[in-house]
Amino acid sequence: EVQLVESGGGLVQPGGSLRLSCAASGFPFRRYAMNWVRQAPGNGLEWVSGISSAGGVTSYTDSVKGRFTISRDNVKNTLYLQMNSLKPEDTAVYYCERVDRPAVRGQGTQVTVSS
Repeated sequence: EVQLVESGGGLVQPGGSLRLSCAASGFPFRRYAMNWVRQAPGNGLEWVSGISSAGGVTSYTDSVKGRFTISRDNVKNTLYLQMNSLKPEDTAVYYCERVDRPAVRGQGTQVTVSS
């Protein structure tokens, strides 16, 4: 069974940091590109960042460039998102996503940025 389990979310003050993790199982993780996507209250899904299967190519939406870093460990079958200088507008449920048709996502982890 394919599983993606996100963790690491929480409540943080503006300017703070969080590191999200996504544990993958049930499929050959190293063969798939992966994304982080998010959904803020009342909004649709927004792509945040992506990484190639081997980890050599990364990309980011403009609003997080320079603040977020995506990475992966293909031995531990884990995807990461280091989030620094967090802003209230980063508040959302964050999902890791296997790049596929259809895409496969986990259950999400809540990130709330508030003072």
